[in-house]
Amino acid sequence: MSAANRSSFVYVIFIRTTPEKLWKALTDPQFIRQYWFGTTVECGWKNGSPWKMVGSDGRLVDTGEILEIDPPRRMIIRWQNEWKPELKAEGPSRCTIELDPLGSAVKLTITHEIDRPESKFITAVSGGWPRILSNLKSLLETGEVAITEAQHHVLRVGDAGRTRK
Repeated sequence: MSAANRSSFVYVIFIRTTPEKLWKALTDPQFIRQYWFGTTVECGWKNGSPWKMVGSDGRLVDTGEILEIDPPRRMIIRWQNEWKPELKAEGPSRCTIELDPLGSAVKLTITHEIDRPESKFITAVSGGWPRILSNLKSLLETGEVAITEAQHHVLRVGDAGRTRK
């Protein structure tokens, strides 16, 4: 599919850690819960493994499958929104997570894309990923998260980058 028919969001962040520690932070359910506002991930972390995210309230948030995994360098997840009907209707997206060591840091690149133009889902994740990854970076570097309120949960479609109370 051409770029004109696809929506994508790319976020790059540099974290002072090792690829192994970052990989563990991205795949360990207890660690994920700390920086992802109480959300947990259930997965076997192998090619073809089912993948799902469950909110702190126990509701199913997203589901998918591990399409490719190469620890501690790269993974690709087929990602389907489950909690918002208009986002779920867009179908599955694809999230590529890449780790590149750079001296005492790791370059983490998240590419989230879907084969449809002007995706409301991609607009929504473009507001969530920066908060989540800022928390991940802060937690790995200082032992504390940067944002304690689940502000990404109060975003409405179209409000990417803005919080609402």
